[in-house]
Amino acid sequence: MKRVINWVLLGFVSATPAAAATAETGGWRPLPWVIAVAAVGVLAGAIIAISRLPLRARRFVVFLVTLLVLAGLTGGLAYLQFVLKPTMTKGFLAAAFAPKPTAVSVEAVKSEQWPPQLSAIGTLRAYQGVVLASQAAGVVTGIHFQSGGDVKQGELLISIDDSVEQADLANGLAQLKNAEATLSRQKTLVAQGNTPQSTLDTALAARDSAAATVARTRAVIAQKAIEAPFSGRVGLRNVDVGQFASVGMTLATLQQLDPIFADFPVPEEALATLAPGQAVVMTVDAIPGQKFAGKVKAIDARVSAESRNITVRAEFANPERKLLPGMFANIVVTTGEPAEVLTLPRTAIVYSLYGDNVFVIEEAKPAEGDAGPPKLTVDRRFVKLGPVRGERIAVTEGVKAGERVVTAGQIKLQAHSPVTIDETPSLPLPATTPRL
Repeated sequence: MKRVINWVLLGFVSATPAAAATAETGGWRPLPWVIAVAAVGVLAGAIIAISRLPLRARRFVVFLVTLLVLAGLTGGLAYLQFVLKPTMTKGFLAAAFAPKPTAVSVEAVKSEQWPPQLSAIGTLRAYQGVVLASQAAGVVTGIHFQSGGDVKQGELLISIDDSVEQADLANGLAQLKNAEATLSRQKTLVAQGNTPQSTLDTALAARDSAAATVARTRAVIAQKAIEAPFSGRVGLRNVDVGQFASVGMTLATLQQLDPIFADFPVPEEALATLAPGQAVVMTVDAIPGQKFAGKVKAIDARVSAESRNITVRAEFANPERKLLPGMFANIVVTTGEPAEVLTLPRTAIVYSLYGDNVFVIEEAKPAEGDAGPPKLTVDRRFVKLGPVRGERIAVTEGVKAGERVVTAGQIKLQAHSPVTIDETPSLPLPATTPRL
């Protein structure tokens, strides 16, 4: 039996070189069975070597090997319990509770040329606008315009009954004719010396009185024929034919629409940057998507003591007469030369009680041996904001040109949170911003 065991052990020992050759052929990456055969061969060789020793030496070697095996098992169990197991547990917990990257949309900080501008809200006002009213009472006998129509300067708009005045005019003309004939005769008599000078003076005064009466009657007739004082557009008529029009009664309105004014208030400190002739751009809610270009026409001579604002008047061409007095107007005045500013989308700003801030994309340092793409994190930056132009806002402090900032998805972010960039295009901006 002992010989059989020795032959088996020798067989394992002889298999060890073959296992080593196989490992070398496999490119130093041996298969598990090759390693197992080699280990058994080494162990068999050791047993054969130990069996050839004397009894006392063999006992010592067996005791020493047993002691080493027990020490190795004890050390391995201690390493497993106090080193490997806590490390594995910590790694599992870190992997389980590690924050997952948040998908965000980003956009780079842009450098743009923005001219300094002043925004205000104003009201349109006609270049010339009057209320047509009657200076003399009477019955309306004719209306010579259409409501909302355009009229020319001097065009007859409304006629009021002037039959009494026409009769008075005829009477006055007759008296004037008689007075002029009497004056002519008196001049002849005075020239011949047949009448005193006082008679001529009386005849002259009678002629002048008759002429004044005629002029007064003609003035009353003219007051009852209401004409357009300037070219423009007539509003809705407030009177009908046959209606009695009292003195001062509003009959209609007349507005000159081309050009048209826009009056808007600005704070008194803006006076340092405002001047007549500056370019103005206007938009009105009634005509969305269209901009009107004009210029500053005049600045009021006083500041309101109640609001500390001063009124500025801008002039705009209105050849199509789309702009009407009383319309609400958004005014933007260019007050200087363009300057370079850093801009962001307004959606990138996070407003808080501690200050306005943005999240800037940063690349985390890769671990040793990590050949994958760089991991992205965010850094919270507090910024100082400037003027707003549409959907973009100027930033005067806190970011640099080219840095990428988060424009969507900030609600889940904290400082140094991992993120991934969502390349899905954002929704297009509405053509007009709705008003509440």
